[in-house]
Amino acid sequence: MGAAFSSCGSRGGGKRGVVVMRCNGCGVFILLIFFAHPVCSSPNILHWETTRGAKVFFVESHELPIVDIRLVFDAGSARDPADKKGLAVLVNSLLDEGAGGLDATEISFEFERLGAIYNADAGYDSASVSLRSLSDETLLKPAARNLRRVVAAPEFPARAVERQKRRVQLGIQSKQQSPAAIAWDAYSAAIYQNHPYAFPGNGTVESVAALDRQAIVDFHRRLYGARNSMVVIVGDLTKARAEALAEELTLALAKGQKPGPLPAVARLMQPERIRIDHPSSQVHILFGQPGMRRGDPDYLPLYVGNHILGGGMVSRLYDEVREKRGLSYSVYSYFSPRRENGPFMAGLQTRASEQEQALRVMQETVQAFIDKGPTPGELNAAKKNIGGGFPLRLDSNSKILEYVAMIGFYELPLDYLDTFIEKMEAVTIEQVRDAFERRLQPDKFVTVMVGPIQPEAMPSPPGGTSQKRGAQGQTGRRH
Repeated sequence: MGAAFSSCGSRGGGKRGVVVMRCNGCGVFILLIFFAHPVCSSPNILHWETTRGAKVFFVESHELPIVDIRLVFDAGSARDPADKKGLAVLVNSLLDEGAGGLDATEISFEFERLGAIYNADAGYDSASVSLRSLSDETLLKPAARNLRRVVAAPEFPARAVERQKRRVQLGIQSKQQSPAAIAWDAYSAAIYQNHPYAFPGNGTVESVAALDRQAIVDFHRRLYGARNSMVVIVGDLTKARAEALAEELTLALAKGQKPGPLPAVARLMQPERIRIDHPSSQVHILFGQPGMRRGDPDYLPLYVGNHILGGGMVSRLYDEVREKRGLSYSVYSYFSPRRENGPFMAGLQTRASEQEQALRVMQETVQAFIDKGPTPGELNAAKKNIGGGFPLRLDSNSKILEYVAMIGFYELPLDYLDTFIEKMEAVTIEQVRDAFERRLQPDKFVTVMVGPIQPEAMPSPPGGTSQKRGAQGQTGRRH
């Protein structure tokens, strides 16, 4: 429990009570002290900008002497130049490989001696660096200084660049042994076509080989600036200390500029089925289309509806595919919102001999849900499940940090967490049915199947195409 943070205490304490009980016949008095905890509330998010133009989001909590910090940049893989796929991930992974006159070992040792934990991550939309530190000024200040060094003054040593490129390439090659990874890459490429989301964040072996140090330096200079950054701070600080910390973290950053908007995601015009032969024990099946973006007006109806359709062990897909027919151990569906429309996807793994039946049952279940929507019982159960689990989403520093970073980066309302339950509980059957009917077009879904190919499997969909590929993903004949 050492790193746990309870948001329930972030806005004032509870009442304490004392009960004295006597154990009959033993002469022992038992003192019971209890606390009447306040009702859990969402964190109070404060927001301002630094003198360099960085946005700051701060949640104050003194439950534990810990501070979590994240610097977020609009520098995810969607910002990779067309001829430099994998650049964003490579840049992010190299930040702590040498910076401000220290080499990678010295940077790591500095964090370790202060008891601080550093992490870096790059996704499709954003890239970030994170720090967890004790709030004691003698530990937090030098840890933050080391974090600033890593973000503002990375040196990208040539040897480190080549070493990290080899690591990335090995990771890309190892994905060819994973049918799940192969299926995901093929699915993304098919639903996004030429959009930046279509390409693997790590790039390809060939694209990574072509990346040079100058491209890395240029990408960092262009996108790791203050005006393209956001600072999220959660933990044991006053607002005054948080303001000083945010200034220190961003003062050395170049001002920079935010990049332009990403292109909109095009709607699918026809269905496509892709088979990829792979010597796996089971067939991995994915199907779907681009779904919704962060801040989408249909977010809650689609979110609640998907909870019923494929969000867990009491979902329709689970009942139809596993419970009634035993076709798969696990089956699911989900929306993954991004800055532009992220994917909607349903998926499962099944035996090769049952792949067609499993796919057909998934398709029929999704279509029936779109046509008729949920029942009143399903909707009420979903709302209780979502609402009941909501406090657990905010019971630690790290979880709150994730939510606040999402709210800040995607420019969601600061009361997003305060109003979530009320808005979720107001969702109606008609809203769910309407949103699914408008947003999903199963007759244009992309279907990807990775595993042993059976000659009779996968006829071409009406009006669409069917592709057959080898294990490396190269397109073979069309049929």
